[in-house]
Amino acid sequence: MRLIGMLGGMSWESTAEYYRLANELVRERLGGLASARVLIHSVDFSEVERMQASGDWAAAGALLADAAAGLEAGGAELLLLCTNTMHKVAEPIVAATTIPLLHIADVTAGAVRAAGLSRVGLLATGYTMEQGFLRDRLARHGLTVLVPASEDRSLVHRVIYDELCLGIVTEESRQAYRGVIDRLVGAGAEGIILGCTEIELLIGQADSPVPVFPTTRLHVEAAVAASLA
Repeated sequence: MRLIGMLGGMSWESTAEYYRLANELVRERLGGLASARVLIHSVDFSEVERMQASGDWAAAGALLADAAAGLEAGGAELLLLCTNTMHKVAEPIVAATTIPLLHIADVTAGAVRAAGLSRVGLLATGYTMEQGFLRDRLARHGLTVLVPASEDRSLVHRVIYDELCLGIVTEESRQAYRGVIDRLVGAGAEGIILGCTEIELLIGQADSPVPVFPTTRLHVEAAVAASLA
């Protein structure tokens, strides 16, 4: 089993999901007491969030590139960046390492295409919905990506940072997200990408009239498959 290096802590709630899913999937594949071989570098999210808010993506990229190099030095054979938003700085991470980084957009696009869909709505942080780093990569796989209207984007972003990243899950926010999904479907979305790790703590397939694509689970499934190949 190849050692998976996880770049986490953004937020730690989502990284806990990555770790849980990896171990559950390995146990399902191998049975018994089998668990995933994982090495985690968990950063201080308050530091990263300040860099996001100030637009200092170069500093964030340098921070994560250094962490990734440390994971490789520790024996990691495959890298997972346990956040959608920070895939904005995937390039410096790749440049700082020689082991493969499994890109979350490629994995997600593969699942959407395998389902026979091409027009999807994206729920994510404001950075991910409004900037092109994830949407453009999804588009390279032939997908048309819809994002919510401005007011809905603000709602989705606020719930992520003010609630989900703090471990707060409410029925009120679940209902609000359902409304956002319904409006995306009304605009033509055939499926919904849950493009932020914490969103999967709030909503799932039961909350959407069209297929949902949970990026965290898809990302971990691909990593476990690669680890066991």
